[in-house]
Amino acid sequence: MEHYNMNLTLKVWRQKNKNDQGRFETLQAKNISSEMSFLEMFDVVNEELINEGKDPIAFDHDCREGICGMCSMHINGRAHGPWDGTTTCQLHMRAFKDGDTITVEPWRAGAFPVVKDLTVDRSAFDRIIEAGGYISVNTGNAQDANCIPVDKAKADLAFAAAACIGCGACVAACKNSSAMLFVSAKVSQLALLPQGHPEKHSRALNMVAQMDKEGFGSCTNTGACEAECPKEISLTNIARLNREFIGAGFSSEK
Repeated sequence: MEHYNMNLTLKVWRQKNKNDQGRFETLQAKNISSEMSFLEMFDVVNEELINEGKDPIAFDHDCREGICGMCSMHINGRAHGPWDGTTTCQLHMRAFKDGDTITVEPWRAGAFPVVKDLTVDRSAFDRIIEAGGYISVNTGNAQDANCIPVDKAKADLAFAAAACIGCGACVAACKNSSAMLFVSAKVSQLALLPQGHPEKHSRALNMVAQMDKEGFGSCTNTGACEAECPKEISLTNIARLNREFIGAGFSSEK
């Protein structure tokens, strides 16, 4: 793979806080290696801004391995950038060419207010998980391995749903700012396993209620969430959530 350096023009959203109107600021990124990640490119730009006595660009990041779900940028109109199934931290600069102009924005959703620049508050997801994204277990010694039979097909589906990293790309990509793909993944990973059955009805009702309370929009099945999800979470999870929610509505358990 050929290595090369490039010069880029960045149009980055700058916003002091959620009450600030915000604006785009044009910056130059010079001598950027094609082997850098997108966040490493931002590190270089921020170093130059700091050396010039200017305020660096605020952006979320943590593991930089596509696991934590912290990185959250709209890059040229796409959540996490041009590569499918890839988080911002895994996006490499070889996806761009010398002389390109790159527009970078934060997630745009009412439930994700801007903290500063490209950083948004995604604590709404935490509150949805607190509402029902767990199972209740007795403390004490761990049960023997394989003491609870689990169907292999369901285990695979649960594992696929559990791959959701809660980055919020589904919300940012949705024209309605819906969180249904996120909520359905968290419901599915438990509903498919026997450990999640005792609380299945209350879980579906409570998590959907909290999602609505946080101000997320409704799902209209356009599929943008699945297309932009870096972990390629399937829309079939939304169908499963709908079944769980409707079933819970007919149950006496609340």
